[in-house]
Amino acid sequence: MAVAVDRLQLLRRGRALEIFTVLWNSAEGIVSIVLGLLASSIALIGFGADSFIETSSGAILLWRLQAARDPDTDLAAEATALRLVGVSLVALAVYVIYDSAGALLLRKPPESSVPGIVLAILSLIAMPLLARAKRNVAVALGSRALEADALQTTICTYLSAILLVGLVLNAAWGWWWADPVAALVMAPLIAKEGVQALRGED
Repeated sequence: MAVAVDRLQLLRRGRALEIFTVLWNSAEGIVSIVLGLLASSIALIGFGADSFIETSSGAILLWRLQAARDPDTDLAAEATALRLVGVSLVALAVYVIYDSAGALLLRKPPESSVPGIVLAILSLIAMPLLARAKRNVAVALGSRALEADALQTTICTYLSAILLVGLVLNAAWGWWWADPVAALVMAPLIAKEGVQALRGED
């Protein structure tokens, strides 16, 4: 009985974390894209697109954690959620490559964006805490889908750092190419994790 109660508490905590993920990333995506359009910043617009991909992953996990209440559908929901999160990771990798390569080819430096820098700092503070909380729940539940979602949140942390460094370097020294180059370096790792999730691998 105690085990069942603990599991229900973990499921509630997992759902609360995913609701926060959806709300945070929806707001972050809208703000990033608006700021990106105002500052002509490809980096900020790309960060907003990433936020919406993270939102889709959070929505998938909300469905998966809801399905976990039914033992008859739990395993099927886990496998489906893991593959769907894998799809979102692959989509994120494709977008990062497209966005970063486009930024390098266009050679269009973004304008300095102080609000964008503040947004990146806020994300850099919140995302590691969220990723760690998700990972703890994932391990306790034995959910690879939630672990993959936690990984995506961790990737969002890295992208926040890349965005922040890129915006600061551009504002200070005009190194507009710094953030697309750094993002391109990350793309193969993101794609690899996505493919592994699609295959159901650890």
